[in-house]
Amino acid sequence: MNRSMLSALFVASLGCTSLAQEAPKKPRLAFVTNCVAEFWTVAAFGVEAAQKEFALQAVVRMPANGTAEEQKRILEDLLAKGVQGIALSPKDPENMTALLDKVASRAVLITHDSDAPKSKRLCYVGMDNYDAGRACGALVKQALPNGGPVVIVVGNLDQDNARRRRQGVIDELLDRPRDPTRFDKQDAVLKGGKYEIRATFTDQFDRQKAKAAAQDALARWQDVAGMVGLFEYEPPLLLEAVKSADKLGKVAIVGFDENEATLQGIVDGHIHGTLVQNPYEYGRKSMELLARLLQAPDAAAQKAMLPKDGFIDIPARSITKDNVRAFWDDLKQKTGKK
Repeated sequence: MNRSMLSALFVASLGCTSLAQEAPKKPRLAFVTNCVAEFWTVAAFGVEAAQKEFALQAVVRMPANGTAEEQKRILEDLLAKGVQGIALSPKDPENMTALLDKVASRAVLITHDSDAPKSKRLCYVGMDNYDAGRACGALVKQALPNGGPVVIVVGNLDQDNARRRRQGVIDELLDRPRDPTRFDKQDAVLKGGKYEIRATFTDQFDRQKAKAAAQDALARWQDVAGMVGLFEYEPPLLLEAVKSADKLGKVAIVGFDENEATLQGIVDGHIHGTLVQNPYEYGRKSMELLARLLQAPDAAAQKAMLPKDGFIDIPARSITKDNVRAFWDDLKQKTGKK
């Protein structure tokens, strides 16, 4: 998809294009993210591909400030416009259950990227964030074979994906058995045989706050050996903080997702690696699934179409210097970048 087509998609996401302008027989769907980020731009290309492949109409909506209140307004607006199916990455699933159940009573609802398992959503499309966190922890072990203090930066700990990713990293570094239900409080003292989780900082999707937290950690603790950014925008900010502290090569950086600055950092040898999802396929697969579910004659038929555990797995991958070029080339092809 070229840039003009992407711009048109975002115009639709802002509500400037009426859903009624398309042929009425096409399913009217929406893909709702939890913030604005390059990660979601890649997902938007997947949504666009699904529109062509499966003959459907879709809009992408991104809450500008990444708040649960914005998501609520977006969902209510979509329902008012008669959207038939919604794929959502919920901001605060614990406190959004009633709202999500209301949405599910009026439209087909699935989740992607981050789940809301207590709600009446029909299915979750994505990866197991706990296992992905453990894979991210394995990258930290590669980068720091001798161990050391590690700092984690994450958007918040309200989202299901954030909690599970962080816990996976911690459990892997502390060599704990697999337990996705475990949750260590943010201020807990966490030490293992070789690794210590010195601190977890939450930035509430504020880029300046994320960078400031990293800078503060590097100034406060001279022995920090590694830093982990669990949301797409964070690894490049960690890299900037490490550079400004003149600690390139002294502090290992491990990230999540495929921000271009993160990938370039891996190419340059300044970032050890990143654990990538597949946002393109999140967008494409979510739209395909919603369109299929809307074709089902009743709830029983819908249920029969879904996995028994309500989870469609789109596996994560570890990207390091060995495979970053091939991964980046494929990403550029999918998004029309040269």
